[in-house]
Amino acid sequence: MKYAVVIERRPTSYGAHVPDLPGCVAAAETKAEVCALIREAIELYVEALEEDGLPIPAPQDYELIEV
Repeated sequence: MKYAVVIERRPTSYGAHVPDLPGCVAAAETKAEVCALIREAIELYVEALEEDGLPIPAPQDYELIEV
């Protein structure tokens, strides 16, 4: 599955979250680090749902727009 990830640049760091997986977040000093961390967070999130016997949310379709 492929989930949309929102990456936000802040003055001294980067943050990331997955809209389809509430609470699945990561933060790091660089974009590369936050990308690696959010990938790991998604894997752990899905594993935890599977272990608990809970349904895994399907990725939603999102449209990217430039403003």
